[in-house]
Amino acid sequence: MSEPIRILVADDHPLFREGVVHSLASEPDLAIVGQAASGEEALRLARDLLPDVVLLDIGMPGWGGLVAAEKIATACPATRIVMLTVIEDEDKLLAAFKAGARGYVLKGVSARELANVVRAAAHGEVYVSPSLAAGILLAHTRGRPPDPLEELTERELEILKLVGQGLTNREIGDRVHLSEKTIKHYITNILQKLQVRSRVEAALLAARRG
Repeated sequence: MSEPIRILVADDHPLFREGVVHSLASEPDLAIVGQAASGEEALRLARDLLPDVVLLDIGMPGWGGLVAAEKIATACPATRIVMLTVIEDEDKLLAAFKAGARGYVLKGVSARELANVVRAAAHGEVYVSPSLAAGILLAHTRGRPPDPLEELTERELEILKLVGQGLTNREIGDRVHLSEKTIKHYITNILQKLQVRSRVEAALLAARRG
């Protein structure tokens, strides 16, 4: 059996933080190794514990999540950072990814979806909450030329939709009954057809598709 994914949860609201900890700790493949209430404490614990994934609230006292994300990304490059926030703001989203985050999840997400996002982040995937991704995409695609999604096959559209839901390559393969290697090939082809550089950009297009 593989080692569980080790998680540090940083949020200054104890009740919310404990809820996240409780929901994730109930998953057999996830383990909570630490909790923090500020950006400074999150960095200290990240250095000491070297978790696989850090869940960071943006609006914490002191440094806040964005500064903490940048410092953790520098100090612990193997640790994946996921922002967990109520802020539906494009500038904050872009700033979070610039700081080194690999995920941007809105609070109110289900426990099951949050666990899947953590798993995806631990395996190097990128995730943006679909509702936020859809709004950003619409803001950036008004008045653009024809839809590049029309270039995709039905199978590619199906896989792109699952990418937009935050599924890992393995989970997508299980869903559509294909190997993980085949899914990687499909996604490479999808990115080339859509002329995007990453899964997060593809996820934005998937959100537009609905």
